[in-house]
Amino acid sequence: MADTTFPRMSGWKNGYDPKQVDSFFKRARESFERPTPQPGDLDSRAVRTVGFDLVRKGYHVAVVDAALDRLEDAFAKQARDRLIAQSGQDAWVSELTRVAASLRGRLVREAGQRFDNPPPGVIGYDIDQVDDMCDKVNSYFTQGVAMSVDQVRRVLFKTAKGKKAYNEDQVDAFIDRVVEVMASVD
Repeated sequence: MADTTFPRMSGWKNGYDPKQVDSFFKRARESFERPTPQPGDLDSRAVRTVGFDLVRKGYHVAVVDAALDRLEDAFAKQARDRLIAQSGQDAWVSELTRVAASLRGRLVREAGQRFDNPPPGVIGYDIDQVDDMCDKVNSYFTQGVAMSVDQVRRVLFKTAKGKKAYNEDQVDAFIDRVVEVMASVD
């Protein structure tokens, strides 16, 4: 992994805090280059869930996000390669099958029933949009319909309440698992 430098936002526009970004990428590089993972090392999930403060003239958000996507993919592939080297191809396929099976449980449920509704008064994700994404993911897994990991990674859902919404935390966790599987395969 090469050193990272990112363009900054200009004028009054906010971008990611450069100190936080630089520190994270330094730590990611150290974790990635270590021959054997250590407790506290970063992995693809840590990359996917990292957040940075916004500051005036910070790093350009879209450029950093694109670098994070590439970094997440690199960590996922590294984890796959390490598992294969340590335990063999069958172990990786078995783990992938186990994770994919846990996703399938949600995907085969009827539309409108895939996730819980949010608690009363809490905003969630629009059921129809989430179900549409789930149908696309199911087609990817079962029929080989083309879909990129970035389509899943970048999905945005409208918000809704009550019976017209799914619980955001459940949907986010599900999307994270889909990305994890897709990134390790591609």
